[in-house]
Order: sequence, then C-alpha cells, then structure tokens
Amino acid sequence: MRAQSSPKATVPLAWLELPRLPLKSRQVRICVAAVGVNPVDWKMRAFEFLGIAQRVLGPSGPLVVGIDVAGTITEVGSAVTEFAVGDRVVGGTDFSKCERGSYAEEAIVTVDNCAKLPDEVPFDVAGALPVAGATAWMALYEHGRLRERESPRVLILGAAGGVGHLAVQLASRVGAFAVGVCSTRNVAFVESLGGKAVDYSRGDVSEAAKALGPFDVVLDCVGSDHYSRSFCRGLLAEDGVHVLVVPRGPDLPFLAFPGNTRTVLGRASRERLEGLLAAVVCGELKVHIAERIPLGEAERAHDLSRGGKVVGKLVLVN
Repeated sequence: MRAQSSPKATVPLAWLELPRLPLKSRQVRICVAAVGVNPVDWKMRAFEFLGIAQRVLGPSGPLVVGIDVAGTITEVGSAVTEFAVGDRVVGGTDFSKCERGSYAEEAIVTVDNCAKLPDEVPFDVAGALPVAGATAWMALYEHGRLRERESPRVLILGAAGGVGHLAVQLASRVGAFAVGVCSTRNVAFVESLGGKAVDYSRGDVSEAAKALGPFDVVLDCVGSDHYSRSFCRGLLAEDGVHVLVVPRGPDLPFLAFPGNTRTVLGRASRERLEGLLAAVVCGELKVHIAERIPLGEAERAHDLSRGGKVVGKLVLVN
C-alpha cells in the first residue's frame, strides 16, 4: 500500500500495483501475513523530518509505508544460507537500504534484519514486535544497561502504549522495579504486566515519581511536549539515562549534544528479535494486540494510532 502524492501535509493511502523488485544477494522475499502499526508509519506520510528522510534515502518511486513484517519466505537471495523458502520469519524493512515498506502483499527484507519465527509464536504477535520491541530492548538493555545494574529502577512514561507495555515487561524480567505512568483506565493493565502504576490523572506525576525514584532509566514514550527534558533528567540517579522515543522538532538541536539523554527508534536486528521471541516463548513477554485490522483498512489504523489512546499494539493482517 503506497502513500499517494498530494499537496496535503499528509498524503492519503492508496492501493497500487508496483513492479516486482529483484532480490539482492542478502535479502529475502516475504509473503506478508501481519504488519505492526507504528507512529513512524504515518509520520513518513507527512512532509516532515521522517517523510523527507525517506524520500531522500529510500527507494525511488511511490512511498510504500510500514516497517514491521511477519510472514513466510517465498524467495531467498543468492548468498542467503540462514533461511529457506517456506520459513516463517519476522523482521523489519529499512528504507535506508532502498527497501519498500511492508504494507503490501510481499516485502523484501535484509537477512540481518529478520529472524526465524518459532512455531509457538503466531504471525500477529510477531508482527507487532520489530519496531516497538526493538525500541524497548535498545532503550533498556543497550542505552540503559539495565542488565548490568544492581536493583535497577525504571520509569516508563506512556506505559500502556506499544513500546511502553513491552518495556514494563522487559524491565521486570531482569529484576528491575518498573514504574509506569498511565491513565486511570490503564492502571490495572500496567500492574498486570508487573509494573507499579502511577495514574497521571490523579495528582502530580512529578511528586509521585520522585517518591519512587531515583531511576536508572527514564523511558519517555510520549514526548517532551508532555514531559520536559528537565523533568525527566531531574528524576535520574547519578549515572541514569533518559531515553526519548518521540523526539520533537525543538529536541533536535539538543540531541546533537545528548549528555544523559538519548533518542532511539528500534532497529530490528536478528539478535534483538531472537531475544524478544525467546521472551515471548517462555512467557516473560506478552504482546497485547488492541485490534487486528485488515490491511485494506490501514487508513483507519493510522487514525487510531494518531489518537494516542491505543493500549498495546494495532496489527494489520493480510
């Protein structure tokens, strides 16, 4: 599914028959079964930072949106030995490698960005993992070095969303005390994931968070227009890290000199995907799917995602 050219700020989605691209030596062709919906998908449709980057670095021709993909391999490149036709896989497309997006009947993915899918993991669950799961993984385990810390504490802003609900669980599975900020309706959900919920509609989040900190990682899945950088950094332990998932325009100059603030958009490497899948198989990580939506209704999925009230993940299914 491509984004059709338009003078509007956000271009509409439209079906289009595109010529089939040949595989490079280290790519696989996947028959798409499920695609996770991420804010980056609809942001690429706008003529803003991500949309401009895609048009400069991405493949020529119409913009095809989508990164997450789960499905079955139908063709492998000449140098691919890790996968075979018929393998169930999950992965992420990469426009910087001139790969089209995954809102399609088939997608091409570089082998380093996909992993074999265990039989126990269904396509819809797998399809929700690449961007959101890798973002939470990188924020906590790589930037935050959570597995190296003793009795770590983590604050997750936006704990019921796609990245947030996975982050609560990934923190808890390594023994961290995870505090999740959410709305009243999501308190029980966040606590069912192993987190300590802070209801932002019932009092001062700052005071509630300070009483539970300081934190080794403050993971902001909402954005600095809701929680300022100074607010987040003020809650950190001495060597803590503030990880920003949703940088805004005003954040970009600051991020050139990050200090203890990092920004991350998850990249679906095989190592990260295999770690996420192993956690799913052993029951330590559960993907909450808010709704399974036919791929042909992707516009509705984007409208829901823009609303910012989705609990867990939206998944498009073929």
